[in-house]
Amino acid sequence: MTFRIRPDFLYDAVMDDHDIDLEEGDGFTDLREASVSLSPLKFMDVKAGRQILTWGTGDMLFVNDMFPKDWQSFFIGRDDEYLKAPSDALKISLFSRMANLDIVYTPRFDSDRFPCGKRLSYYNRSLGRRAGEDAVVETDKPDEWFRDDEWAARVYKTVGGVELAMYGYMGFWKGPSGMAPDTGKALFTNLNVWGASLRGQIASGIANVELGYYDSRDDKDGDNMFTDNSQFRILLGYDRDMPEIARDFKIGMQYYVEHILDYDKYEQNLSTGAKAADEDRHVVTLRLARQFMNQNLTLSLFTYYSPTDSDVYLRPNVQYKIDDHWTAVIGGNVFTGAENHTFFGQFERNSNVYAGVRYGF
Repeated sequence: MTFRIRPDFLYDAVMDDHDIDLEEGDGFTDLREASVSLSPLKFMDVKAGRQILTWGTGDMLFVNDMFPKDWQSFFIGRDDEYLKAPSDALKISLFSRMANLDIVYTPRFDSDRFPCGKRLSYYNRSLGRRAGEDAVVETDKPDEWFRDDEWAARVYKTVGGVELAMYGYMGFWKGPSGMAPDTGKALFTNLNVWGASLRGQIASGIANVELGYYDSRDDKDGDNMFTDNSQFRILLGYDRDMPEIARDFKIGMQYYVEHILDYDKYEQNLSTGAKAADEDRHVVTLRLARQFMNQNLTLSLFTYYSPTDSDVYLRPNVQYKIDDHWTAVIGGNVFTGAENHTFFGQFERNSNVYAGVRYGF
């Protein structure tokens, strides 16, 4: 049996309120992990409590990973590991020769930590403009224990060097997906997700394919103007080392599509003056990374580009390992877009540079 607890202590000069909220990650401390792990049977592992959960094949893109993300942390330059927010959950893993099974039960809904106007400005659909502290998002989040719960499952197996997996999720959209017409509060409506993935070697690199069907249970016919439509999502990826170009040089590419179902009904039910999303949103990513000085210095650039939204998000990063304990980093988050309502374009005024040091032991 193993017990783990990992709190983070932080000071945030931007925020006026320093009261602790472990759900939102606000305050001077955030509890990243508080769990117990055991193996009651040879073919079973159990982990209960606050933990970081992840699965799927994407690189900073997610299809079947329905565990909470901290987008605010990601967009202001904290370490990439903080993109994954903690879950309060029970995870059971079963192993066999036929296949392996992971089951995750979250007794109370864990949403994403999304830009809401407190720290980062965002596009407010109701106002038709960017907003910040003048229009902080108010939510009506499902929060009843054992009633507003989530179930996630993954069956996976490696066959001939190819990793195969199937996924299922029953819960809620992880970010605001609707609006209550009487109060104007953002809602997290009901959602099921069903998907599959495969990953294996092609030539000298690793390729992956991941599919997901997002079943918006509160908008089965696509005609509810207050709830997001169902979607189909696909992700294709490929990465490899490139010694023929340069030593310790790696490149990764991804192509991602979100397809809105019942799009004609979606357009018909848009409120007057509202900006319509494209039926298909395409995103291309490119990761470039090169190491120098005996792999102590790493230069990297991760780029998101959406040709349909005409917006870009750049993540340049320079990391230097001073010694076995100390690491220094400098980087940036640069957003730009032709329109202020697109996913990356809305954050254009949040572009920033950051620097930091980290001590590990």
